[in-house]
Amino acid sequence: MAEHRNGNSEQSSLKSSGGGGGVSYQIDLENFAKRLKALYGNWKENKGELWGNCDAFAVATPPASEDLRYLKSSALQIWLLGYEFPETIMVFARKQLHFLCSAKKASLIEVVRKSAKEAVGAEVVIHVKGKGEDGSVQMDAVLRAVREGKGSLLGYLAKEAPEGALLELWSGKIKDCGMEVADVTNGLSDLFAVKDVEEQKNVRKAAFLTASVMKNFVVPKLEQVIDEEQKVSHSALMDETEKAVLQPARVKAKLRPENVDICYPPIFQSGGQFDLRPSATSNDENLYYESASVIICAVGSRYNSYCSNIARTFLIDANSLQSKAYEVLLKAQEAAIAALKPGEKVSSVYQAVLSVVERDAPELVPNLTKSAGTGIGLEFRESGLTLNAKNDRVMKQGMIFNVSLGFQNLQSPQNSSSKGQNFSLLLADTVVLGPNGPDICTNISSKAVKDVAYSFNEDEEEEERPKVKQETSRIDALMSKTTLRSDHLEHNKEEARRLHQAELARQKNEETARRLAGGGSGNGDSRSVSRPSSELIAYKNVNDLPFPKADLMIQIDQKNEAILLPIYGSMVPFHVSTVKTVSNQSDTNRNSYIRMIFNIPGTAFSPHDANSLKHQGSIYLKEVSFRSKDSRHINEIVAQIKTLRRQVASRESERAERATLVTQEKLVLANSKIRPLRLGDLWIRPQFGGRGRKQLGTLEAHFNGFRYSTSKPDERVDIMYANIKHAFFQPAENEMICIIHFHLRNHIMVGTKKTKDVQFYREVMDMVQNVGGGRRSAYDPDEIEEEQRERDRKNKINMEFHTFAHRVNDIWDQSQFKGLELEFDQPLRELGFHGVPYKATAFIVPTSSCLVELTETPFLVITLAEIEIVNLERVGFGQKNFDMAIIFKDFKRDVFRIDSIPTTSLESIKEWLNTTDIKYYESRLNLNWRPILKTIVDDPQKFIDDGGWEFLNMDATDTDTDGSEESDKGYEPSDVEAESESEDEESESASLVESDDEGEEESEEESEEEKGKTWEELEREASNADRERGDDSDSEDERRRRKMKTFGKSRPGPSSGSITKRAKMR
Repeated sequence: MAEHRNGNSEQSSLKSSGGGGGVSYQIDLENFAKRLKALYGNWKENKGELWGNCDAFAVATPPASEDLRYLKSSALQIWLLGYEFPETIMVFARKQLHFLCSAKKASLIEVVRKSAKEAVGAEVVIHVKGKGEDGSVQMDAVLRAVREGKGSLLGYLAKEAPEGALLELWSGKIKDCGMEVADVTNGLSDLFAVKDVEEQKNVRKAAFLTASVMKNFVVPKLEQVIDEEQKVSHSALMDETEKAVLQPARVKAKLRPENVDICYPPIFQSGGQFDLRPSATSNDENLYYESASVIICAVGSRYNSYCSNIARTFLIDANSLQSKAYEVLLKAQEAAIAALKPGEKVSSVYQAVLSVVERDAPELVPNLTKSAGTGIGLEFRESGLTLNAKNDRVMKQGMIFNVSLGFQNLQSPQNSSSKGQNFSLLLADTVVLGPNGPDICTNISSKAVKDVAYSFNEDEEEEERPKVKQETSRIDALMSKTTLRSDHLEHNKEEARRLHQAELARQKNEETARRLAGGGSGNGDSRSVSRPSSELIAYKNVNDLPFPKADLMIQIDQKNEAILLPIYGSMVPFHVSTVKTVSNQSDTNRNSYIRMIFNIPGTAFSPHDANSLKHQGSIYLKEVSFRSKDSRHINEIVAQIKTLRRQVASRESERAERATLVTQEKLVLANSKIRPLRLGDLWIRPQFGGRGRKQLGTLEAHFNGFRYSTSKPDERVDIMYANIKHAFFQPAENEMICIIHFHLRNHIMVGTKKTKDVQFYREVMDMVQNVGGGRRSAYDPDEIEEEQRERDRKNKINMEFHTFAHRVNDIWDQSQFKGLELEFDQPLRELGFHGVPYKATAFIVPTSSCLVELTETPFLVITLAEIEIVNLERVGFGQKNFDMAIIFKDFKRDVFRIDSIPTTSLESIKEWLNTTDIKYYESRLNLNWRPILKTIVDDPQKFIDDGGWEFLNMDATDTDTDGSEESDKGYEPSDVEAESESEDEESESASLVESDDEGEEESEEESEEEKGKTWEELEREASNADRERGDDSDSEDERRRRKMKTFGKSRPGPSSGSITKRAKMR
């Protein structure tokens, strides 16, 4: 591997102009001139402080080596010339620049003479060392030229020991030259500290490769090893990871392999033996992944000789100490990255780390690493930019840091295994200090707790002898990202879910109590407040009135939105908004009448507006009628008034809607150099208003938002990234459309519609009509070819949408959008279920953060984090369907209901709610939630004292409920039957499931006919009736009949106004 690394390193430093070997290499003269000027400028500006007051300085590079090493001499050559020249001596003087090298290297360096002269006025002098020469003569010539240039103090790199005969001879010459010497290491460190645009690009590419290796190779490899319980050594993992770095295509990184190398051999550590230094190595011990174990992985890669680094810690069935320490470490590293600000001292970064650890876990301070990382670039560790408490250097834009932080030698006494008692934690990321703050270049590899914590279920022996503590540990295992070993026993699974729900109930009651106690019962009423309308003025003065016609007739002024009525010989204007209704009719004498009723204050549905409040003493005209012989004119006037009223009302409504909108930031369009991401041929929902044929549009991703536009100039929608709450990508599988959907934080206007949901979609199949009307064979070649074309089209569109969403995710991963926490979410179809969220049945699908239905309008998007509890209603034996009531944390928000969910989906929904940490309850009747929530908000203390949400728990004891004695009686159909009709009607009237009179009569007649039949007979008859109809749907009438059959023979529950728990049905 060493030979391969050296080969890669050589290729990355010696770039061929032709892209391959065997051709001449070229130095980038523009880059050379720019950087040589920067070097001389830094030397002149900081001569006394950083460069030791030297008049000239020498940099000598050792012979080529297969070892991985970082030398400032090599870094200077790569930075200045683009190549590393082994066994070459460079001496920089004010008026001269000397090179001592072989003839082949001299031929490459020859081209910089003119650039050096133009950039800094220095003459390039090349001293060629022959093959049989030791270079002594050339060295004497160089030193003599320096002395003649009035140089009395020579700078050199004191920390680099001379290697090889040439450098050892040069070192001796410096000591015997008679000039004083000084160390210029600090000067070069300062020179390399701030990276230009090209250097930052190289580091970003290296960081992308590093993070891709961690995400796409290391993590899947570890999961496979642990899941299959393989025995793999740390050194074997190191070798495989090194191969992945050197072959970027394996980890989905489109980089040329010849430009890539490793910074150090990948590090894998576990089993109690940890070393957090970059010089650590992977030993030959097997990977240890038993309970409460820790695995540390670190990977570093180079691109064009520029370094990057990443380190992640993975927790296996972590105990409380490990979990707490990792959370503190994560917060500390985030604080360190946030403290990277231009103008601040480097020491402030470590102080930010220390303050977090001292605040959250002071006992861990002694185990904290002594630095928070170093600068990184051509050198893996830039000594002048160490992030410790003593470094007072000032940070500047363009600096790049390896933010590396850890806790070392932590002890976990409760761990029974000796390998698990000692553990360490490490996190590292490559961060560029950009114009908009710190930019984490390795953030595609997640370090969140949910993504690095893995859990095992208990072993089989413990499953045979379950205990409460063991069950609790299994519940905790459900909360992690991945469960590598699963328990397939249904009994244990149900028990674990029950215990988890019990714990969620306790947590939820405590959370609700804290929120209610703090006055946080709601986030405010979401209902909009009507605003008073502005003063209505048809004409500002009398001179603006149109000239009256010869005979006084009713006139409509479309421009000023006014109606002019002839009253006592004068034309009196009325604004059209003052007209409440207008109508016309005719009598038997061919007379036509027009009647107008005006809006006046004080009447029903006519609230006081700005005009009535301003003119409180005025007399208002309530109604006016006119008679005319010209019926055609009357009809035209009525039609014009109604049309004008609609136009004005629509305009004012839109204006009122826009007045309630939150002001959005302005969209910053991508310039010509950076083309925006585009997705074309899209339809939008809601659609734009207006007449004419609808147009397809294009969605573009710009700097801070999206823009959708069609060929029509007025059809354009801007969606800011900051206004997006959730983003969804739904591929076309069982639907005819592929969808990109945005759920927004604040409303925007799409045409004339105010909306919080904007959707862009493309149809994946063309509508085809069979003209012949006949049935085509399934083996028809044309039919098969057509189906294949449809599949190809669907796959192509899905891939286009997926690529667009993936590239937008990359934009959202940038540092300026980190606070938005945006990422395209994809519905999990395997967890979907059918239900009625509005008026029609829809397929509702969970995502990682929401419950959505995006295919049919109106759309459904419910954020899981806003849900307080879920109540599953009408759950009982014999029911084909049940309902779901979603109660939000904002108690002033209406409860959302999803009705008629098939009972076959009950278990999967309960499992989904449990795994997403949502507390659910079950009830046999629908509850009227408005009075319940009002009771909770009015008296929160009583709600808390009564046990919180536990009144919904059907499994609790019923000793305090009324009629408990009756619940102990046996099944007595003759006694209960007579009461069932009236009481069942009451329970249905209190239910949210409404019924009509005909349905009630029908159900009563059927209940009378079914008297005396046994339960088995009723079930058998119902099943036979269903089969005869061939309909398994659960209509309202069927549901009422079944409820009458089932609950009519049991003890009725309490009234809907009570929130006490129902007695169990026997």
